[in-house]
Amino acid sequence: MRYKMKKSVLYIGILFLAVFVLHAFAYAQPDEKLFQEAKILIFDKEWKKAQEKLEQLMDEYPDSPWFSQAVFYRAKCLKEQGGKERDALRAFQDYLKRKDRSRSLSEDAETDIIELAYELYQKGRRSYVSEIEQRLSHSNRVIRYFAAIRLSQVKDKKIAAKAVPVLKEIIQKERDDELRDRAKIALLRIDPDVLKDLEEEMPERRALLLKIRVWKDGKLTVKINIPWALADLAFGSMSEEEKAELRKEGYDLDTITKTLMEEGEIIEISNPEEGTVIKIWIE
Repeated sequence: MRYKMKKSVLYIGILFLAVFVLHAFAYAQPDEKLFQEAKILIFDKEWKKAQEKLEQLMDEYPDSPWFSQAVFYRAKCLKEQGGKERDALRAFQDYLKRKDRSRSLSEDAETDIIELAYELYQKGRRSYVSEIEQRLSHSNRVIRYFAAIRLSQVKDKKIAAKAVPVLKEIIQKERDDELRDRAKIALLRIDPDVLKDLEEEMPERRALLLKIRVWKDGKLTVKINIPWALADLAFGSMSEEEKAELRKEGYDLDTITKTLMEEGEIIEISNPEEGTVIKIWIE
């Protein structure tokens, strides 16, 4: 009986959610409706129809809050339609010129440009390889790494060799074994001797430790060593809401992680009233 009641409550909940979604959709503004219809078509891989919806939104509602996203997703639709690589690449470039672009979509746009440029290069349009080369110096390491690995696949070894410094950076600095292996394979494609020399130069890697020390009135009271891989996994599993709560208390987890890993600094937190000093670093 209890099982049937739970099942009934579940069905009622699903029904209520469906009614709520339909109600919200019914009262959405015309531009929002077009955007949502386009997203449904994208989900169904109806690229041409989705493109038409997005272009209608862009033509009829140039001041829409959905306009910027429409520019991005229109580029996605073009990318998925064979033979429209150049149009798609230009569309992504248009999105990146927008002041209201989002950080996450911008990263996607950059990597899509790299992919499209490589496809055009393979089709004989050699000038497009410059789009990949330009991104070797990008401030975003995801984009920089993706450009280097993709450039390593270019048949012209002189051009491919431009990726070597970034590939070395990946091998020397990154902890992700899969990423480092991809960089090694990329170096092997370019010049096996470069990888051999690099591995001979590199000291034996050892596991990094997150070290925490706490002093109370000048006396060491807490001593903790945690494998950094475990700590990093724990940090990565935190939700944005949990990170926001920490920021309210004055602790920006992203900044702390960057300070520890990229800058190699020791973070020190003092509380004179309680006579405590906390030091955190990676070794």
